[in-house]
Amino acid sequence: VTVMGFRSFMRLALVAAVFIVCYISLSQTDFVYVVYKGEEWRTWKYVPSSFDWGNRPQTHPLEEGAVIRLPEGNPHQLPRVQHEFSAEELSATHNETQKARRDAVRKAAKRSWRAYSKHAWGRDQVAPQTLVGQDTFAGWGATLVDSLDTLWIMGMEKEFRAAVRHVATIDWNNATSSHCSLFETNIRYLGGLLSAYDLSQEQILLDKAIELGDMLHAGFDTPNHMPANSFRFDLAKEGKLKPSGREASAAVGSLFLEFTRLSQLSGDPKYYHAVDGVKKLLERNQDSTKLPGMWPVFVNLQEDDFFAAGNTFSLGNSADSAYEYLSKMHALLGGLDPTYEKLHTKAMDTAEKHVLFRPMLPGNPSPDVLFPGEVISTGQTVDLSPVVEHLSCFAGGMFALGGRLFENEDHVRVGEQLARGCAWAYDAFSTGVMPERAELMPCENGGKAGGGGKDAGEGVDHLAPCAWNETRWLDRVGERRVRPPQGFAALLDQRYLLRPEAVESVFVLYRITGKADLLDVAWRMFESITRATRTKFAYSAIADVQATGETSKLDSMESFWIAETLKYFYLIFSEPELISLDDYVFNTEAHPFRLPKLSEDGQVQ
Repeated sequence: VTVMGFRSFMRLALVAAVFIVCYISLSQTDFVYVVYKGEEWRTWKYVPSSFDWGNRPQTHPLEEGAVIRLPEGNPHQLPRVQHEFSAEELSATHNETQKARRDAVRKAAKRSWRAYSKHAWGRDQVAPQTLVGQDTFAGWGATLVDSLDTLWIMGMEKEFRAAVRHVATIDWNNATSSHCSLFETNIRYLGGLLSAYDLSQEQILLDKAIELGDMLHAGFDTPNHMPANSFRFDLAKEGKLKPSGREASAAVGSLFLEFTRLSQLSGDPKYYHAVDGVKKLLERNQDSTKLPGMWPVFVNLQEDDFFAAGNTFSLGNSADSAYEYLSKMHALLGGLDPTYEKLHTKAMDTAEKHVLFRPMLPGNPSPDVLFPGEVISTGQTVDLSPVVEHLSCFAGGMFALGGRLFENEDHVRVGEQLARGCAWAYDAFSTGVMPERAELMPCENGGKAGGGGKDAGEGVDHLAPCAWNETRWLDRVGERRVRPPQGFAALLDQRYLLRPEAVESVFVLYRITGKADLLDVAWRMFESITRATRTKFAYSAIADVQATGETSKLDSMESFWIAETLKYFYLIFSEPELISLDDYVFNTEAHPFRLPKLSEDGQVQ
């Protein structure tokens, strides 16, 4: 028998053995997936969830034939997003320095993953100092699922396969709490599964995503088919969920990408239909809020006029990703639904006019940067509060991405000013890290600094530059034992929670503009973050970014540290074609979804 013949014989014998295992497993309601990759057979034991959400009767069913399907037609050729890097640019920037930086990020990820897998395997997260497992998101293994695509992208194959083996056994009906957040479960778990499937094509990941998608879809089984973010499992099974009377707009508007991608991959339109109803709601109310063009931070999903009462508007906490997903949905649908472009354009124009501001900063000239603030609007007057959040640092990438997709270079420029604003804020503190929440000193020719509200229709320019005024700053901060850095009026929350939004925007702006200095900006941020947050075994959120010397650790390492922060650092130091912005769109948890494209033979891939 030849060597090749012997190998073939052994493969056939293995297949026969696997079929026997499959037969035994089927009788026990478990399944064994057999996958042949190159020269290797892989087997995954798949355990279906103990409750079949897909066959749960709907309490508020749709009328026959009322399901909205994905837009028909071939995806459009969208404008190029990424900078066209020349060979000379790549050889000058992606050299040994960037490879060393990328390897340092990968080392930090391996260190973090090792702490999690050794001390909290299958739990939601690990406490990076006390090394105990914690369940903060229903106990299904948030860090494990959230990190799947990071493991794949960084080439951590052994770790990825071990994680997939565990994912195959997750029972969505077995939670450590009585409820979950529809929003958090969607972006971390469902997003993580879909992205890992898009990258690896491991069928078991899509099957688990469909199981979870069926469960989350029950969140729309409400009297008005609006999502119930507080997802109590017992009420959901009985079809008794109700949407909230005070819901974060981000929780309402951040289901689009995941539900749409699940419909694209599964062929089942019900997920897309659910979020298309939310899109229609946003479209119908966009021009009738107290700040036309934007939606209030909190909305009442129990009333017919969902947005009437809200008077606070922001790109930050509780609102952020509702805006982020508009341009990204345009891309994911291949430009086939023009609604998302209109929603995005109106919202960004309104935000630029009323929400963005230029801070008063030292320097001659002062840094050319912008920040998003918060707005209170009565419908007649608009008051801008110069409160900035780390969460809102994503806005630079959002403006720039939309600017490229919709061919608005002014918005690309605004995106760069916003991204560099958060980078400036990092440099302003002794730790080299930006706080969770702070108040800046805005230029006096804009917003609230002028002494009161402005007319809602008035075009006050609060983006114009101004000179540094030390007297004004000293009057504002007063006599304090520890003053905030120049430009800051107050520190409202001095923690750093391992958040990704600042490096996210720096990454997006580098990929879009090709400006090489952003690589150094990102590296400075990475070094500062790891130096300030390092523990003996991993990395931890810290209590005070103004600390000098050793920082006080909070013993917390949320799943987004590996899923988002380290992933963005790794990608910016990698070759630009790795997860190209022309091939993928990221959900708000940094999970890349593959964009549908038309192949040479006319097939949608």
